[in-house]
Amino acid sequence: MSATAGLLRDRVVVISGVGPGLGRTLALRCAEHGADVVLAARTRERLEKVAAEVEGTGRRALVVPTDITDDESAAALVERVVSEFGRADVLVNNAFSVPSMKPLARTDFQQIRDSVELTVLGALRLTQLFAPALAESAGAVININSMVLRHSQERYGSYKLAKSALLAMSRSLATELGVQGIRVNSVAPGYIWGPILQGYFEHQADKYGTTVEQIYEHTAAASDLKRLPTTEEIADAVIFLASPMASAITGQCLDVNCGEYHH
Repeated sequence: MSATAGLLRDRVVVISGVGPGLGRTLALRCAEHGADVVLAARTRERLEKVAAEVEGTGRRALVVPTDITDDESAAALVERVVSEFGRADVLVNNAFSVPSMKPLARTDFQQIRDSVELTVLGALRLTQLFAPALAESAGAVININSMVLRHSQERYGSYKLAKSALLAMSRSLATELGVQGIRVNSVAPGYIWGPILQGYFEHQADKYGTTVEQIYEHTAAASDLKRLPTTEEIADAVIFLASPMASAITGQCLDVNCGEYHH
């Protein structure tokens, strides 16, 4: 697709938590759909690698190292975006922290606090700060959630706690910001088939003496489509919600899991 066309033509998309997985794919897919992209995360080197790929599509990439748990750092991100582009059209809250994977009865409270600070309050902080610019552009916020919302498997309690709070916050923000023309939605991926999950499956295959293909098939067997969604497919759901095609959609959570869970 030409970067001069697409669902996000000439829009400015801000993405937090840009790393080698979904964040990178989001940036590239948004650029392919015609957007200029702002890359925000703590590690400059990682951001610059993604920026080089984005600029290869013919769109602009702005690198802004940011700690979204810090008021001053987050405010500096907004100031830089407005200074460079004069607008912001889409905010994608993609920042992620690895869950503790311990039962709630034994989870350290500080780990839960840190998870909520990043996943929930970090997203809220950016949404608050970008709200004036998004109101001017009748823009959109998309919060990246998780299929952990749909199950109560052991060891996911602290992660589900944070992601459930993120969903509740998203719905409240949709109501509060709707009068300003800002739409707020969520995307809840299932397993995401990409380099990170493939690396994990390779580790598991070595550990248990099996193959990546067998682990993939076993994992995908729980889904209706008998496969796992790719990073590109998750990104496309985000782009749809950010685009004019979703102009009447707000306060919703779009599950992208190949039918593993129905909601």
